[in-house]
Amino acid sequence: MGFGSCIGSTKSTSVSGSFDDEGVRKIHCKECSIVVPSNELKWTVVRPDAATFAFERGDKVVGWGEKNAMKVRGHTLLWHRDDRMPKWLLNYDFGSRPATEAERMLRDHITTVCKRYGSRIFTWDVVNETIDPLTGKPRDTVFSRYLGPAVFEIAYDAAHQAAPGCVLVYNDFMTWTEDSQRHCDGVLSLLSSMKSARLPVHVLGVQAHIGDGRRGEVGGNMVFDDKEQRRFKSFLDGAASMGYRLAVTEFDVSEDGTPADIDERDRIIADLTRRYFDFMLRYRELAYIMVWGMVDHHSWLQTRGPRADGMLKRPSPYDPNYRPKQMREAIAAAFRSAAAVRR
Repeated sequence: MGFGSCIGSTKSTSVSGSFDDEGVRKIHCKECSIVVPSNELKWTVVRPDAATFAFERGDKVVGWGEKNAMKVRGHTLLWHRDDRMPKWLLNYDFGSRPATEAERMLRDHITTVCKRYGSRIFTWDVVNETIDPLTGKPRDTVFSRYLGPAVFEIAYDAAHQAAPGCVLVYNDFMTWTEDSQRHCDGVLSLLSSMKSARLPVHVLGVQAHIGDGRRGEVGGNMVFDDKEQRRFKSFLDGAASMGYRLAVTEFDVSEDGTPADIDERDRIIADLTRRYFDFMLRYRELAYIMVWGMVDHHSWLQTRGPRADGMLKRPSPYDPNYRPKQMREAIAAAFRSAAAVRR
């Protein structure tokens, strides 16, 4: 069982600039055995145009992780949403044989990126967030419009061929709320079709952006009571029964509606964190846990709408003064408890 976090050198968002913060790097070196570049391996950074690959920022984070004895995750080879694609790709002329050109481009991108890093990256999020939570169906994208469902076979085959020893992941943000049920059902349907097609997909990545607030098209909550745990268990059991392993890939806690008092707010967030990890760590299929940022002020959630009281959000294990919070202890306690049971 490993633990880690994202870190990034790209300046587009606060979490992406966390690599330049010495305090963040020190916490990573102390606490993490895994690191994942937050944006540096995505199309929008790696592919400034159709003819160019830009690996400087990715190389920087991957090399730093290796130097500090961390395993490196890759995120992501295909963020399968048009709103997460580079603008040039959305306007690209695929020519008179668009399906052939779309496959060539997708295979070339995945092959080039995977071969760049080889075994230095032990697992890749190959396809990310393809299921539309409102419909439960795969999203319509610049690739699927020409390739249809074959886009998944092409993506995973290319990754497997270019990095044959790598663990390949399908990653998405489904959660336990009732309005996420269609999302969960859609992901299970996708996983089933992938299994039937014998695609080399090994792990379901559970992003775990939990807590009260919006997750794109659906909302979250701070509850996670017995009823919601049964609903989420049914979903995870469905994936595990197909032979998929599990990973928590992007954990943080959105805190809409929590009180201004910091001690009380941290307690509420830590209580939810402990319930969630106690639940997830019951699965022997769980391979590792990743948080999406170790320090509050670098969290991407700071840019997802301010608190009504104007205070800094507190979604991460460490506060802006680089001090561990109740959430950090909740995660550690869940690990200790699970280790005792598993012995």
